[in-house]
Amino acid sequence: MTALSPSSRFRDPQLSVRAFVGTVLVRCPRCAEAARVVPAAGAPGDAASMFAERSLVCRGCGLARRHPGERLVLRFGAEPVTDPYFGLPLWLQTETRHGLLWAYNPEHLTLIRQFVEAPLREHAPWHEPGARMSLIARLPAWIKRAKNRTEALRGIDRLRASLTG
Repeated sequence: MTALSPSSRFRDPQLSVRAFVGTVLVRCPRCAEAARVVPAAGAPGDAASMFAERSLVCRGCGLARRHPGERLVLRFGAEPVTDPYFGLPLWLQTETRHGLLWAYNPEHLTLIRQFVEAPLREHAPWHEPGARMSLIARLPAWIKRAKNRTEALRGIDRLRASLTG
């Protein structure tokens, strides 16, 4: 029996989707290029400050908006997927024949890629607190299926390419 290399093994880090809302890439409503939703100047930037004031900033056209951060909506079933603050479509989303693949930012996309490409996927036992609510546990079933690995990785590559283009 051969030992698996560390890169072929994925252990669920038990992160929720809230861990990735610090910076969200969205489609700018003015120029349709990539824009960022970031914590406003002076606001804490960690995931615990999800309800802090946010800024929408587009380097393409110079658009800048503020959101008080008091109210946000996390939508996962709606298409297209939108950011929780301004309700703008995410920049990192692509349709596959199995469903929509999306991520809030490059770090979120990297975590999904690590999960998809790993032949051995480990998760915490279901009785542990938060195990059922982790981002990995809540991925769509089509992404979790090994038979869809190639298509999911192709979609992730398309999203990655949109970051540089």
